[in-house]
Amino acid sequence: MWSRANYKIRRLKDRFILALTVLCVILAIVPLASILIEVVARGLPAISIEFLTSPPGVIGQAGGGVANAIQGTFILIGLSSLIGVPLGVLAGVYLAEFGDNTFGRVIRFFSDVLMQMPSIVIGIFVYVLVVLAVGRFSPIAGAVALAIIMLPIVVKTTEESVRLVPNIIREAALSLGLRRWRVTLSVVLTAAKSGVITGVMLGVARIAGETAPLIMTVLGSQWFFSSLFEPIDAIPLRIWRLALLPYDYAHQQGWGAALVLVTIVLALNVAVKVLTRAKFSGRVGI
Repeated sequence: MWSRANYKIRRLKDRFILALTVLCVILAIVPLASILIEVVARGLPAISIEFLTSPPGVIGQAGGGVANAIQGTFILIGLSSLIGVPLGVLAGVYLAEFGDNTFGRVIRFFSDVLMQMPSIVIGIFVYVLVVLAVGRFSPIAGAVALAIIMLPIVVKTTEESVRLVPNIIREAALSLGLRRWRVTLSVVLTAAKSGVITGVMLGVARIAGETAPLIMTVLGSQWFFSSLFEPIDAIPLRIWRLALLPYDYAHQQGWGAALVLVTIVLALNVAVKVLTRAKFSGRVGI
C-alpha cells in the first residue's frame, strides 16, 4: 500500500518536472522564433541578385547592395578564427590537462574577465594598440578585436569538453607507451572533438554580429576588399549605417542584410557539423 502511494508521488513529481521543462523550452523558443520570423518577413523583400552582388549605391537613391559587406564579413571571420581558434583550443586543453596550478588559475581568471568584457572596450583597446600604432584602420585590427572576443568562449568550451573525456581513455593510451602530449593532442582532443567544434561555432556566431569593435578597427568602406591594411566593410557595420539613414529603402536593406547575416551563421554551423561528422564517420569506418 505504502509502496504504491510512493510510486504515485514519484510519478507525479516526474510529470511535474517534465511539464516544467517543456514550458521552459517553449519560453526560450518563442522569443527566438519571433525574432527569426520578423527578420525573414522584413528582410526577404529586399533580397535580390543585385542586392547580393552589388556594393552600396548612392545615399538617398534606392538600389545597391551588400556584396562588399558579405565579402568583408567572411574575411574577418576567417582572420579572426585563424588567430582565436588555435590559441583558444590549446589554452583550453592546457587548462583541462595541466592547469591545476597558479598559472592555470591566472589564465582562467583573465578568460572569465574577457568573457564579461563589453565589446566596445575591446574595440577601444585594439584601436589604441593596433590602429594608432599602424596609423590606419584595417582588417587585421578588426580580426585582432574579434579574436579577443572569441578567445574566452573557445577556451571555456574546450576546457569543459576535454574534462568530460573519461580517464580510462588517457590511461589506455599511456599504457601503449605514448607520450603525454601525444595522448592529449591525438586521443583526448579527438574524443572531445564535438564539444570543441561546438565552442568554436559559438565563438564564430558571437563575432559575426559584432558592430562596436568594428567601428573602432575597420571603419567600413563602400568598396570591395583591396588590402589587409585598408578599411573594409562588414554586414554588422552596413546594418548599423543603413539604420541611421532616414530612408525607407535603407531600413528595408538593413533588414535584408540582417537576414543575410543570420543565413551565413546558420550555413557555417550546418556545414561544419556535416563535414566534421562525415570525416569522423569515415575514420571510424576505416
